[in-house]
Amino acid sequence: MTKNTKPLSLRVPEPTGRPGDAPDFSHIRMDGPGVMARPEVSTTAHAMLDHAFGLIRVLDDEGKAVGPWNPRLDAETLRRGLKAMILTRAFDERMHRAHRQGKTSFYMKCTGEEAIAVAQGMLLPREDMGFPTYRQQGLLIARGYPLVDMMNQIYSNAADPIKGRQLPIMYSSKDFGFFTISGNLGTQYPQAVGWAMASAYKGDDKIAITWIGDGSTAESDFHSALTFAAVYRAPVILNIVNNQWAISSFMGIAGGMETTFASKAVGYGLPALRVDGNDFLAVWAATAWAEERARSNMGATVIEMVTYRGAPHSTSDDPSRYRPGDEHEKWPLGDPIERLKQHLIALGEWSDAQQAEAEADAVDQVRAAGKESEAVGTLGQSRPSVKTMFEDVYSTEDWRLVEQRREVGV
Repeated sequence: MTKNTKPLSLRVPEPTGRPGDAPDFSHIRMDGPGVMARPEVSTTAHAMLDHAFGLIRVLDDEGKAVGPWNPRLDAETLRRGLKAMILTRAFDERMHRAHRQGKTSFYMKCTGEEAIAVAQGMLLPREDMGFPTYRQQGLLIARGYPLVDMMNQIYSNAADPIKGRQLPIMYSSKDFGFFTISGNLGTQYPQAVGWAMASAYKGDDKIAITWIGDGSTAESDFHSALTFAAVYRAPVILNIVNNQWAISSFMGIAGGMETTFASKAVGYGLPALRVDGNDFLAVWAATAWAEERARSNMGATVIEMVTYRGAPHSTSDDPSRYRPGDEHEKWPLGDPIERLKQHLIALGEWSDAQQAEAEADAVDQVRAAGKESEAVGTLGQSRPSVKTMFEDVYSTEDWRLVEQRREVGV
């Protein structure tokens, strides 16, 4: 019987830095702006392997748009995108403070990831259904969803549009193409693929888009969804938001140190794009490429958005316990708001004064929405009527519901 010459050992991946260490991002491949080629949307997955390992970037260090992925957006679209990102960050700041003041039980910020949801929310029409995780609030904000309704949902007050049936920040709005957020994050992938398959089966013209975190790619839902998306050529855009951390577990626990997350699509025969998620223009261009593919009956595309979670995972998390305190500031792809700002300034379409004005205006908008929402009530001060729990379940009211309602007295 053959024996090992030395004892076996189990490898447990460790991040490159812990509290007190200097941040180290040398393991992340950072191709230069404009380097990656832009293939035809009909290109097969195996013919574009480089895109699963390289990095699509448009903005250079001087704020100029370079290379074949430049979407050549007009200045007004760029300004709208910048303002939507600024507003998203201002909203996050106020709601995080609201939690600290005891006005809600929970909140999650998307600091550093705003470009992803905002660019994709602006590009795709509301009729296309989005299946988000909990850092896509920019999707709603970019589409003009009322801030006060978002706050009412967070406070679960009497004006909560979901009538108290979801956790804070798990918004839902069919009219704005925002499928309710799932706390079990991996489930959004198969739901999005199924929705897209149904759209194709009916001969409709709508596609789906979904998001998943790097940690959730280790869930079986992720792999089941990719199988169905590939086999049935579902018209869906499958985003992997690689923000480097899944709660306190770094992306290596989900296999991010062995290969890129985008490359996981190749084994299923799906084309994969690895994109600078802090580059508004790169996000827009890659999404437009995937959208054209989906609408042309060529099937799904997997997009890994390389970004960084600048804030805590949630209000119940303390990142100083597991990562270097200045890691966010040292992130080599910078801040999405600052980068788009510099691009507009380089074009002569923006200024520091306009930036300050936009930031002040965003704070004013959020403050006004906050006053209106808090007038209805915050956590425990106001809640949806008990009678609403008997509604929106059956198209025709069941006799048992009638009896239960009578017993409750509503």
